[in-house]
Amino acid sequence: MLIDFFLALKHAGVPVTLVEFLTLLDALAKELAFASAEEFYYLARLCLVKNEAHFDKFDRVFMACFAGVADPVDELQGQIPDDWLQKLAELYLSEEEKRQIQSMGGLDKLLETLKKRLEEQEERHEGGNKWIGTGGRSPFGAYGYNPEGIRIGQDYSRHRRAVKVWEKREFRDLDDSVELGTRNFKMALRRLRAFARAGSKEELDLPGTIRATASNAGFLDLKMVPERHNAVKVLLFLDVGGSMDPHVEICEQLFSAARSEFKHLEHFYFHNFFYEQVWKNNNRRFDQKYPTLDLIRQFGPDYKVIIVGDASMSPYEIHWRGGSVEHHNPEPGSLWLQRILDQYPQAVWLNPVPQPEWHFTRSIPMVSQLMEERMYPLTMEGLGEAMQALN
Repeated sequence: MLIDFFLALKHAGVPVTLVEFLTLLDALAKELAFASAEEFYYLARLCLVKNEAHFDKFDRVFMACFAGVADPVDELQGQIPDDWLQKLAELYLSEEEKRQIQSMGGLDKLLETLKKRLEEQEERHEGGNKWIGTGGRSPFGAYGYNPEGIRIGQDYSRHRRAVKVWEKREFRDLDDSVELGTRNFKMALRRLRAFARAGSKEELDLPGTIRATASNAGFLDLKMVPERHNAVKVLLFLDVGGSMDPHVEICEQLFSAARSEFKHLEHFYFHNFFYEQVWKNNNRRFDQKYPTLDLIRQFGPDYKVIIVGDASMSPYEIHWRGGSVEHHNPEPGSLWLQRILDQYPQAVWLNPVPQPEWHFTRSIPMVSQLMEERMYPLTMEGLGEAMQALN
């Protein structure tokens, strides 16, 4: 079985060698992993994989080779959470049924109808297609389906079709100390560099040392120069909350890599799209907002802009006044994005959603068009292309 595993890794493109395979066998003989599929997985990956870029290939081969060896049924039996069972009562519609549900007729009509429902409804309601409730086809409530709805009292998005969210949500700042998996991000970000010598910290001037030593009859004469730093200035905008929650880990890795690579880095958060304010601290985002116009005035056009977000939202949030899911924006988000691009012509958008899936979400092509097609997938290849576009 282990030989088949070794050959499968090579066939999948993982550059594993016979020496590494023998190292794994030696580790198993010393019982560094014993009677545990999880321990064996980490030991095998440690011995056989030299580059994080091959982790995904390794995982797929490992699953194919050892699927069914460890049966988790006994471990899971009796541990199904109650809320999982409760969600079985939610209404899931077929694609044909979803297509039959018609839009309410625009954001203004939707808000007007919600106000009327609040005045009329006197009790809790479940199912159905009119009242504010749960598990139904009404555009108001939670855990149901409607092509354009207002989400009320639901802790996370399911269909990502809400045009308004009736709740105060708390987001958390991305952790810039995350190191695991950031090395490849750093390698890609290093393509965006403009070196300048600054500060008192020094490094060896090798060419100068060689010239001085030769001129000194071969006696070593060390020459030092101020250390070079990356002089590129970067504004990093990070989308947080909602549909970005599944992408927190990869965004933290990117954030951590950017903080270590760029000396002149300023970061700000936004939710879904740009409006009149952004913020630097998610815990204080309701009382310490930063006006977008002040940001444009403070940071000059020599800054390069990197926007990270899934661009998955209602089209109202992009092109309509009042389209934001959290507040009434007096000007459409597209106008604010254009103001940023006018000030910072060197700008890219990094999207964590896999690129083949972009056309499934109406708002992603819209944002890409506003960015003049400077939207790239948040992969190593996409990040490299984005850095090349910024140079």
